[in-house]
Amino acid sequence: MERPGPDRDATSAGVRSTSTGRYAPPVGDSATTDDPADHPDDGMTSGHVGSSAAGGPEGRVGDDAEIIDRGLWTIPNLVTVLRLCCIPLFLWLLLGRDNRAGAAWLLGGIGATDWVDGYLARRLRQVSEIGKKLDPTADRLLFIVGITGIIIDGSAPLWFCVLVIVREVLLGGTVAALTLFAGMTRFDVTWWGKTATFLLMIAFPGFLLGASDFPGHEAFRLAAWILGVPGLILSYWVAVGYLPTIAAHLQDGRNSQPE
Repeated sequence: MERPGPDRDATSAGVRSTSTGRYAPPVGDSATTDDPADHPDDGMTSGHVGSSAAGGPEGRVGDDAEIIDRGLWTIPNLVTVLRLCCIPLFLWLLLGRDNRAGAAWLLGGIGATDWVDGYLARRLRQVSEIGKKLDPTADRLLFIVGITGIIIDGSAPLWFCVLVIVREVLLGGTVAALTLFAGMTRFDVTWWGKTATFLLMIAFPGFLLGASDFPGHEAFRLAAWILGVPGLILSYWVAVGYLPTIAAHLQDGRNSQPE
């Protein structure tokens, strides 16, 4: 004889097993599924799958369990290395060939593709710890080496170049030293920090084009000032804002060290 069914649908309510007598949670219950909305993404982690460069979703946080560290040999890391290899070519064009326009377009291309490696890491699910360190290192080398070449060439205001290098050396050197010797935990660049870097990466090619004989060079020089000054001010404002973050992560690193 057929037994009467439960008065509620088994897919929307729990049912009691006739063999074990135990209660089975309904399909879609929080015990068996994870709602991505319960884990909002703060959008600050550059190598995190749950965020894009603009802060929008590239995937769900629930997919992070499938992401593993891919190590050194990944497409995003290859892109970063290629950007690094363009630095000697930039110096050769600027100082060896006296081609300010060519050096400017190359430098602008390096700066404009800063987002590509991070995007590929998320899109291809090739996030790696070495990539998270290699990308900002490439940016700082680009700044320090590239701006040093521009200072030698004399194509940008000296005071502007010096202020940018001082900021990069102080902030980058402090973070590197505390990470290596004091055990500070790693933290990610903020959106404002990325914006300041982008503005400066566009301003310096503008100064180069402004000092060249490229058609419309005066307009490029004006654009460099319009983008460069706000970028420089923003970079120092962001650096000051990092101080509490550095202190907090330094304390986290000390707390995590074995006694």
